Amino acid sequence: MKSQETREIPFGMRDRLGYMFGDFGNDFTFLLSSMFLMKFYTDVMGVSAALVGAMMMIARIVDAFTDVTMGQICDRSRPGKKGKFTPWLRRMCGPVALASFLMYAVWFKDMPMGFKVFWMFFTYLLWGSICYTGINIPYGSMASAITADPKERTSLSSFRTIGATLANTVIGVVLPLIVYYEDAQGNTIFSGERMMIAALLCSIGAVICYLLCYHMTTERVKLEKTTEKFSFGDLIRTTVSNRALVGIVAAALLLLLAQLTLAGMGNYIYPNYFGNREAMSTANLGTTIITLALSMVIVKISGKYGRKELAGAGAVVGAVALIAAFILHTDNVWVFVGLYLVSSLGTAIFNLVCWAMITDVIDDAEVRTGKRSDGTIYAVYSFARKLGQAASSGLTGGLLTLVGYSAVTAFDPKVIDGIYNITCLVPAAGFLLLALALKFLYPLDRKKVEENTRILKEKRGE
Repeated sequence: MKSQETREIPFGMRDRLGYMFGDFGNDFTFLLSSMFLMKFYTDVMGVSAALVGAMMMIARIVDAFTDVTMGQICDRSRPGKKGKFTPWLRRMCGPVALASFLMYAVWFKDMPMGFKVFWMFFTYLLWGSICYTGINIPYGSMASAITADPKERTSLSSFRTIGATLANTVIGVVLPLIVYYEDAQGNTIFSGERMMIAALLCSIGAVICYLLCYHMTTERVKLEKTTEKFSFGDLIRTTVSNRALVGIVAAALLLLLAQLTLAGMGNYIYPNYFGNREAMSTANLGTTIITLALSMVIVKISGKYGRKELAGAGAVVGAVALIAAFILHTDNVWVFVGLYLVSSLGTAIFNLVCWAMITDVIDDAEVRTGKRSDGTIYAVYSFARKLGQAASSGLTGGLLTLVGYSAVTAFDPKVIDGIYNITCLVPAAGFLLLALALKFLYPLDRKKVEENTRILKEKRGE
């Protein structure tokens, strides 16, 4: 694939802010699902946590085909006035928002269990495997088309994470204060009706953010249409032989295992173990502040030490903090929140640099093979992130069922102790494995990235 960068419109803050709004829109539905969907179906619809987790894992099998298909559609599409990837934001923003809202159909809570399980599967597949894939793959692929400069790509990665952080502020800080209430016995209870209204508002917000991204970003690296015949077998062979892609795929899966388990279990440990929904909002607000503070210096720090090196150090810090929380097994919610915020350094650092890391992988593949496949490589990476989401949900759902959690036993002492242990140990294991994956699997350290950038600049005559 040939590329030629045009510079009529200089890269600048408009692109950064526009790209930020894209992930703001993504996480209006993605984080909503990650944090609240299992809670909605266990506590409102009466579906077992194990079945919800299994549904999320089964959906990822479908994603193995839809993600790659969407990546191929992007790579094989003919560039238009807005480029190859940006037009998909306008095409798919409405469908993904509607599908997300339909997942929280509280009006079906009195229907037979068979119908509720069917509706859960149908709407989750419609949202995640079709609509979200149709907008997320092009959006992620846009970064390498907006600019070819590594530092500018790091800034896009940072602003993308800022967008996700802003969404987390709305969903993780504000929503717990809305969707929970105290019953006559003083227990903190989840409201299905309030969740449905919140989902509607988030869907509207997603559409607005996607359209802002569409209008504010410019694709400068003009990528030609891929015409080679697609072979799924060749894709598997290429993926397995690409050490950088294998490394970033493993890292993404493990990061999501840690991050989403912490996010999902927040809906159980704060209201059930600590009986404090306000602490959940405070913890999520603290994570927002940490991420925004790091975003101001991440480009400079990663340029000095390297993205791989920085992400690995953050993963170690996250693991140590959660292991300390498990050993303490504290009843003081603010001690737990403090350790949680230390652990959030690990997710914040990785999330701030990971989108630049995937463009590093795309560049490395072009250096080694002479071919550029932004959409396809990003699709493989996106699929890995969905596997991480599924692994988190499946493992969390299975473990919650194993410790006896249900709407009836939600406040039993043995059950809530099990909730505490899951919240600490599963993410800690994810962080430790993430650090090992970055150390031994992912080869693109600072020196290698700089070398690839030099080679591609010479190739393009820059």
